[in-house]
This record gives sequence, C-alpha cells and structure tokens, in this order.
Amino acid sequence: MRLSPDGLVFWQHGFIKLNGTIVFTWGIMVVMAAGAKLVTRRLSMNLKRSRWQNLLEIVVTGIQTQIAGVGLKQPEKYLGFLGTLFLFVAVAAAGTVIPGYEPPTGSLSTTAALALCVLVAVPLFGIEEQGVGGYLRTYTKPTVLMLPFNIISELSRTLALAVRLFGNMMSGAMIIAILLTITPFIFPVVMTLLGLLTGMVQAYIFSILAGVYIAAAVRTRPQRASVTAVTEKQPQPTKG
Repeated sequence: MRLSPDGLVFWQHGFIKLNGTIVFTWGIMVVMAAGAKLVTRRLSMNLKRSRWQNLLEIVVTGIQTQIAGVGLKQPEKYLGFLGTLFLFVAVAAAGTVIPGYEPPTGSLSTTAALALCVLVAVPLFGIEEQGVGGYLRTYTKPTVLMLPFNIISELSRTLALAVRLFGNMMSGAMIIAILLTITPFIFPVVMTLLGLLTGMVQAYIFSILAGVYIAAAVRTRPQRASVTAVTEKQPQPTKG
C-alpha cells in the first residue's frame, strides 16, 4: 500500500522521476486552466446566461463573500490567489472518484509547496498594503522582544498548514484503500463520498487560514485616523 502518490512512478531515468504527485498535479492544473477557458470564453451581461456562467458566478461570489468575512476589505484583490488555492485543493479531492487517481495533496511535497505559497504571499500583500517599513514593524509589536517569537510563528504556522492538509488527505485515501481491500462493495463507495466531503472541508479550511494570515499582514491602523477625520468634520459648538 502506498502512503502517498510519490511512490507511484510512471517514468524514471537515473535520479529523475516522474511520479504520481507530479503527473496528477499537472493534470489538475491543465483541467482547471482548460475549464476556466471554456467557461469564460462566452460570458454574457444579459439576463440569459449559460449554466456554466451561473455556476462560475456562484463560486466566485461565494469565495468573495468568504474572503470579506475574514476581514479583507477588497476581496477581488485576493480572489486570484485564495480562490486558486481553494479550487486546487477541492479539485484534487474531487478526483478521487476516478479509478487509479491519487490526490496529490496526499503528498507532503504538494502540501508543503502550497504552504510555501502562503508564506510568500503573506508578506507580499502586507508590504503592498503597509510598505516595507510598516510591515516589518509588525514583527516588533507589541514590543521588540516579540521579534523572534513572531518569526517562529510565521514558520510554525506554515509547517502546520502543510502537515494538517497532508495528514487529513493522506489518512482519507488510506482508509478508502483499506476498505476497498477488505469490503470491495458498497461501504467503500460511502467512504469515497465522505472523502469528497472531507476534501471540500479541507479546501475551505486551508483557504480561510491563508486569508486570515493575509488579513493579519495587511492590517493597518485606519480606525484612529478615521475617528480623527470624523471629529474634524463635525461642527464645533460656537461660543455664546
């Protein structure tokens, strides 16, 4: 029994391997790119729209609502990154209904790559919003003594993202494989459907956590400024 799609080797030449993780990952990317191209090629602004466009609008609107729910004021700005993360993990889990397919998120290398994407995106969005100096100062709050702890927090949460997704996806795949060996009839089908639900939940959790980390990085201090502006605009009482 394979613990991950890394053990499924399609081609090898010396130390170069083309394993299941690489093949299935690129397959998902091709499917997502081709699907996006097909769905968006004939978008309509009229009331009469295709079913695929309606589905696309539902998905995009839902993702934007969730992004706004974590505190990001401009959801469309982060839609490309967070939406892609969610859809990749979701499609990877949905493919388990295909015989012979193994989700690439069952490999630690894939989940580590996704977590590293979050690690890189968080400071990029933070610097874009606050500037280099403003973002770096967040590591010294509330006191400069917190600098090493904040750095450790950045690294540890990245590791937690990778391990959490890897553990949940790999365990689900292993349970289904064991049940297929023991009882290869109705029960594994039920577990496959449960695995699909678990995969969707993991996709939601991963993207929401990424959104929370980005929201914390782009957090500025506009409240005090806005209160000051409102106070200045209010009419001052005249002296009698």
